[in-house]
Amino acid sequence: MAECVFCGIVAGEVPAFVVGSTAECVAFLDTRPVFKGHTLVVPRAHLVVLSDLPASGLSGYFGFVQAVDRAVQSALSAGGSFVALNNRVSQSVPHLHTHVVPRTKGDGLRGFFWPRTKYASDDEARDYAKRIGSAL
Repeated sequence: MAECVFCGIVAGEVPAFVVGSTAECVAFLDTRPVFKGHTLVVPRAHLVVLSDLPASGLSGYFGFVQAVDRAVQSALSAGGSFVALNNRVSQSVPHLHTHVVPRTKGDGLRGFFWPRTKYASDDEARDYAKRIGSAL
């Protein structure tokens, strides 16, 4: 995909600070990190959202995300990490990517980046669970 910056990075046409790669994936530093060491993992194939990733590619992709997570924590002596993936909404580049963000106690990041809500009742929660379960 010529206009996709992540495809350009994968092809070596767009400069990036690559931290590692596999036959299926590339990991590189985010240019606007939450914290230094914030790494993005992308599939080499141009896929937009998680549901575009074939089931046969899940273990390779998430196995590499897991390896990058371990490496980020180890190399940066992080106390933990935040691993996240957006699908379309809040996806600044329309190419599947997973964020691996190093965390330390007291780093100032609190929970999720968005406001939380509550269900009005257990009945409402049951209704949501039923609707999602039916779609599953």
